[in-house]
Amino acid sequence: MRLAALGPVTLPLSALKPAAAKCDPATFRIVLDVGHTAQSEGAISARNVAEFTFNLRLAKLIEERLKAEGFAETRLLLTEGKARPSLFKRVAAANNLHADLLMSIHHDSVPNKMLEDWEFEGKKSHFSDRFNGYSVFVSRDNPDFKTSLRFAELVAGEMKAQGLHYAEQYSQAIMGRYQHPLLNKDTGVYSNDELIVLRKTAMPAILLEAGSIINRDEEREMNSPERQNLISSSVASAVKEFCEPRWALLGPP
Repeated sequence: MRLAALGPVTLPLSALKPAAAKCDPATFRIVLDVGHTAQSEGAISARNVAEFTFNLRLAKLIEERLKAEGFAETRLLLTEGKARPSLFKRVAAANNLHADLLMSIHHDSVPNKMLEDWEFEGKKSHFSDRFNGYSVFVSRDNPDFKTSLRFAELVAGEMKAQGLHYAEQYSQAIMGRYQHPLLNKDTGVYSNDELIVLRKTAMPAILLEAGSIINRDEEREMNSPERQNLISSSVASAVKEFCEPRWALLGPP
């Protein structure tokens, strides 16, 4: 695994420039991959709610928002089965759908060594209030890394513009094997070349950690309609800008 021991990676401006062609929202297909499955639910929140529940709820809201914005070919991807086999299933399904973009939707936790014990409504649970925030991941092994990065920058930029901040811990040594290179220290885009759903898909792909559900305060925020609407509107704005580039601040191609 390549780590961020030397700090953020400096990217050339050309890596962030939009493609010349515009897309047609009526035919453009973005697949929203619901992270984890009903059988393998991912992280457990500070209040004992499975990550899969958060992922599915947010993915449905983003789907509704994109379709309302004219992206009628948006597809929600639900996968069944255990963790690792489901990863290959979702890659195959996304490829069969001939998607133009894939976004895998998740909610964050921390390594087990950082967890603390507490009780919620009489049940034992775990929490960590140490970190919070969103993060966006891309794989340099994706067949179209440049486009994946461009879309990741748009999503992260829109979330930052809404007043959200990114999770900074992934660039820190304390994360151990979960440490990853920070590609943009301003918006919070990371590289993770180990994620099958980003490496093996035939289309540009990103993974969004929408926020931390192991952080007690942020879990409460992630449950609020206000935060859910803010995230879904940020994603929709990013998709629209991807199709209609307005990157004047970055200068000409």
